[in-house]
Amino acid sequence: MEMTTHRERALQVVRHRGIARGRDFDAVGVTRATLQRLRDEGVLQQVGRGLYKLADADVDSAASLAEAVRIQPRGIICLLSALQFHELTTQTPHAVWMMLGQKNWAPVNPSVALKIVRASGEGLTAGVETHLIDGVPVPITVPAKTVADCFKHRNKIGIDVAVEALRDFMKSRPRPDLNAIYRYAQLDRVQSVIRPYLEAMT
Repeated sequence: MEMTTHRERALQVVRHRGIARGRDFDAVGVTRATLQRLRDEGVLQQVGRGLYKLADADVDSAASLAEAVRIQPRGIICLLSALQFHELTTQTPHAVWMMLGQKNWAPVNPSVALKIVRASGEGLTAGVETHLIDGVPVPITVPAKTVADCFKHRNKIGIDVAVEALRDFMKSRPRPDLNAIYRYAQLDRVQSVIRPYLEAMT
């Protein structure tokens, strides 16, 4: 009877969380043995170290973003990963791009490959929206902030990728907010870099 209780608790946690961490199960008294049994039975899928989801859950194409944020909850999805989420690039990133504060810890040997960039103040907090992916609240930079960040980190991702992102942003509907681009470009101190490209497209 006790094992049934543990099993039910485990399933309740993972249904609520989408992707659940070891500590989520610990909080309700679910043992590691129960998790291993559910995994072996094919009820749960282990998607990373200490990370579990329902094996038959619908797989979102952005599931790796949710997994990354469960690993480091203070992380913000940015740059190429945010571009892909907003459909502003033809690039397929081989890692999840994550923005962290200067003092936030960077995960070591995470189950999802991560590319970490650092920011502080409004550069970290401005222009961020939360999207629900696989039941996990995932903070992602908005399109205009993402494009400005691409110009800021052009040495990491390539100026061609940043220009492509700006071009796709300008074609997006409804009509893009140019004031937002300028505002975030000023915040990132790249207004002089982005201006000639923006003027050529308007």
